[in-house]
Amino acid sequence: MPATPDVLPIVVVPVGVDDEALDACLAALAANTPPATRVWLADDAQAGPRGQAIIERWIAGCRLEAHYTRRHRSVGEVAHLEEIFGACGDADVAVLACDAMPLPGWLTRLSTCLRADAAVASATPWSNAGETASFPRIGEVNEAPADPERLARAAAAMPGASPELPTALSHAVLLRGSARRRAGGLDASSYGSWYAALIDLSLRLSGLGWRNVLCETAVVARRGEGVPGDGDLDAIAARWPAWHARVAHFLMQDPLRESRGQLESLLASIGPPDAQGDLFA
Repeated sequence: MPATPDVLPIVVVPVGVDDEALDACLAALAANTPPATRVWLADDAQAGPRGQAIIERWIAGCRLEAHYTRRHRSVGEVAHLEEIFGACGDADVAVLACDAMPLPGWLTRLSTCLRADAAVASATPWSNAGETASFPRIGEVNEAPADPERLARAAAAMPGASPELPTALSHAVLLRGSARRRAGGLDASSYGSWYAALIDLSLRLSGLGWRNVLCETAVVARRGEGVPGDGDLDAIAARWPAWHARVAHFLMQDPLRESRGQLESLLASIGPPDAQGDLFA
């Protein structure tokens, strides 16, 4: 049974400096997320006057339970996110990149993926720019979906096997709150970017026996891949010396080849939406 808004995760969008990307992200979020979903727009003193105006208009007009907070002085994206996670307690939190564009059904399907297996600590959707979760070609920045609604319906028809990923990815990720807290949260003292801090958190979760998985039924598009901060990859390599080899092996062996092929087949064969579906809801 799909999750209802009162049991859906909190969506956190760390606000960035690109006003155009933020506008597109918020439009897709409003269009493709269940009404009354809790959304936290978290601004680490990044948005300028135009970005703040975009946020104010969006909150006034959307059907989501949206809130906006802005720090007077930046503390860095990792420390800021850890502050937000602390305020959320044990709640499950979906972090959506501010240049990402979620497709229909994204949050409900991520939530279903998390609830289906108590061992899952993080669920990451497909993305055109998702590195190990990239579609249709792994490890590449593919073009944004030409027909997002059609791709979303194709993904919904996937079996939802939740295959393992080396780590969660930063275009969008749903984190189990209890697992996140047990792993100690984000390491803001070692990493400057959410990209790297998420890798580190994922590896700690995996070491504790949790799973970082791909949600085969959900898709979130993005303009480009996430990037590490200066020195972040060196810090990852020092703490997790096997990580680079593990990711390289995953990309070369491509264990998601069959899943991507199945999604491509569904995308090619799926029919038009049911024009009368709402009549019988």
